[in-house]
Amino acid sequence: MTGDSAFSDAVERARHGDVSAFETLYRETIGRIYGLCLRMCGDVHLAEELTQESYIRAWDKLHTFRGDSLFTTWLHRVAVNVVLGHLRSSSRRPEVEVVDGGDDRLPVVQHTDPQIGIDLERAIAGLPPRARTVFVLHDVEGYTHEEVSEMAQMAVGTSKAQLSRARRLLREVLKNEV
Repeated sequence: MTGDSAFSDAVERARHGDVSAFETLYRETIGRIYGLCLRMCGDVHLAEELTQESYIRAWDKLHTFRGDSLFTTWLHRVAVNVVLGHLRSSSRRPEVEVVDGGDDRLPVVQHTDPQIGIDLERAIAGLPPRARTVFVLHDVEGYTHEEVSEMAQMAVGTSKAQLSRARRLLREVLKNEV
């Protein structure tokens, strides 16, 4: 897109049924939405399906977009809800909750080696589903624990515990790969 007004124009036209405007929005946002779905579910094929489902849901619900937030924020939330809905409906067994009170944030490290990024993505994909969901929503996407708990339908304390668990597991995996 050439600018914010062109993006807003496409959103408004799509809201009024212009399929070509929606296709433009799709092309502009597909990378970020696919990346979000992949990080949350950890499976390439499933991420493709959930990405497509997100856009189908967005098209169906576009009339509910009021413009109170950016379209990309609204679309992001639609995708999160699609993935969480899938994860909830496909969960087979409850997970054990691990409570850890310390602040054990992962250090932010800049690497020029692209393999490091691939290893981190693989490590995130290998996390247990609830820990991965909380890690992606909180540490990658920047949601608060309150927002994560609402989206994932879990207590704030559970969100914090799952984040701690995810960080601990990632540290272990990444330490063993270095």
